[in-house]
Formats: sequence, C-alpha cells, structure tokens
Amino acid sequence: MINRLKIFLNQLAGDDEQAAAGHPFAAKEMAAAVLLVEAASLDGNIGEAEMETIRRLVTERFEMNREEADLLFAEAKKVQSNSSQLVRFTKAVKDHYDEDERIELIEMLWEVVYADRVLHEYESNLMRRVGGLIYVSDRDRGLAAKRVRRRLGIDNR
Repeated sequence: MINRLKIFLNQLAGDDEQAAAGHPFAAKEMAAAVLLVEAASLDGNIGEAEMETIRRLVTERFEMNREEADLLFAEAKKVQSNSSQLVRFTKAVKDHYDEDERIELIEMLWEVVYADRVLHEYESNLMRRVGGLIYVSDRDRGLAAKRVRRRLGIDNR
C-alpha cells in the first residue's frame, strides 16, 4: 500500500519513470480518496459519520482491509490539505476510470456529502465542479444523488 501511494505521488509530480514501474491503480485510488476527503471537509469539519463513510466506501470499492483503508484515508487527508487544486485529481480520475466508474465515484461523493444528512452550498458546488471535470453529465449526477438519498432515507424531492 505504501508503495502504491508513493507511486501515485510520483505520478502527480511528473516522475513517469518511477510511476511506470508501479501498480496502475495507485493514482486511481488516491485520486478518489482525495476527492472524498475534499467532499467531507467542505463544511468545515470532517465528522465521524463522514470518516466512517469514506472508510467503508474505500474498503468496499478498492477491496482493502480496515488498516489499508485507514492508511489511504490518512494519506489522502495529507495530500488534500497540501493541495489547492482538484484538477490533478479529477484528471487522474478521468484518465483511469471508465464512464460507469466515474458515475460510481460521483455516487460515492454524494454518500460522503450526505453522511451528515445536510447538503451545504460548498458541497453542492463541489459536486457540480467535479461532475464537469470528470465528464459526468448533470443528469447522471442528479440520478446518483437521488439513489444515495433514497438509500440513506433522505427526503427525495
């Protein structure tokens, strides 16, 4: 896991030689985790519900154990706090995810955003921006939000 994170960071830094020698999904996993952490932190606080949602999603989606998920979450928090732009992460998503996987990521992001049962203005804005940057249509983004609200029992107006 540590090696996969190092490879991802080298990919972001442009060290293609180092990145080419590694696991091709490292960038995919870290990019998704950073976006999930960004979504969780936009309301000013990463609450326990949001942390648990991210851990569960990462564990299920990337078939990790709890320890690996916690490590990825911690590393994603570090990367996210040191980054002022999401473009490099959305580019990694766009480059490594097919259309269905990008929609699935949007659904994961909605789960994090709705973990506290409240949609904040900044979270809504992030969902629009990320959806556009990873080429998920407004329609697919809206349908993903609806599925998440239904699953979480949130009023689906």
